[in-house]
Amino acid sequence: MNKIVKPMEFFIFGSRWLQAPLYLGLIVAQAVYVYQFMHELAHLVSKAGSLTESEVMLIVLGLIDVVMIANLLIMVIIGGYETFVSRLDLQDHPDQPEWLSHVNAGVLKVKLSVALISISSIHLLRTFINAPHVEDRVIMAQIAIHVSFLFSAIAIAYTDKIMMQTVSAGRQSKH
Repeated sequence: MNKIVKPMEFFIFGSRWLQAPLYLGLIVAQAVYVYQFMHELAHLVSKAGSLTESEVMLIVLGLIDVVMIANLLIMVIIGGYETFVSRLDLQDHPDQPEWLSHVNAGVLKVKLSVALISISSIHLLRTFINAPHVEDRVIMAQIAIHVSFLFSAIAIAYTDKIMMQTVSAGRQSKH
């Protein structure tokens, strides 16, 4: 039986490498965001003298939005790879992200949900600045989506807290 089970277990464990191309694809997506950022920045600089303050603010918020999405991508790429595929050998690297040393699936979910709330906040701020040109139902829908992100993040963080307490209690009972 062990001759069948052991190779199957190695095969199942090795299947985690199927995720590696997904993370590489996200790196390509991040390159697209870098291009979009540079395009919007060039537009801002080239039209700076002819833009109103609101237009400048909307473009800058768009740039911030792109940066926040890029940050989200980095968290997913690095954190996901580290958590689900293979450890990154970065212990002595001077640029190792601080959060990477204690990343796990729960921490990653909480960080991602906070990033989504931040991105949603930027979108909502852009909508409020541009409110005269946006339908009321669109504004209400964006507020509802933002609030659902907030509640989801609270639920994820609370669930993670309960799970960590359960794990900690399990460890203490073994000693």
